[in-house]
Amino acid sequence: MAHEVFQHVPFPFPDSSFPPQLGAMVQRTVADGELPALAVVHTADNSWIVLDGVNDPNLDGACVIDAMVHLVDDDPSLAVVARLEVGHRADRQRPGDLWQSLPVELDD
Repeated sequence: MAHEVFQHVPFPFPDSSFPPQLGAMVQRTVADGELPALAVVHTADNSWIVLDGVNDPNLDGACVIDAMVHLVDDDPSLAVVARLEVGHRADRQRPGDLWQSLPVELDD
């Protein structure tokens, strides 16, 4: 059963957990489980983007909208990025690595 998701949900989140109604732009490779999430961006406008760190997310059909909680269900290590500040990104080299947070650069 599909649930309605929203691009903007007030931040910070209660319990530092992604709320079920939070939607994100997600690379299809991550949403389909083909590749792990290696980058998460919490944009200056309070939107969320989840990337595989390999493929170009700007190509037609490369991204879908999905609920962040679905991604966390598939990869519990994503739960920690729910505390990622607005205007920051978190990156890791491979699954299991710690997420490294840094401010988003204008060309990100």
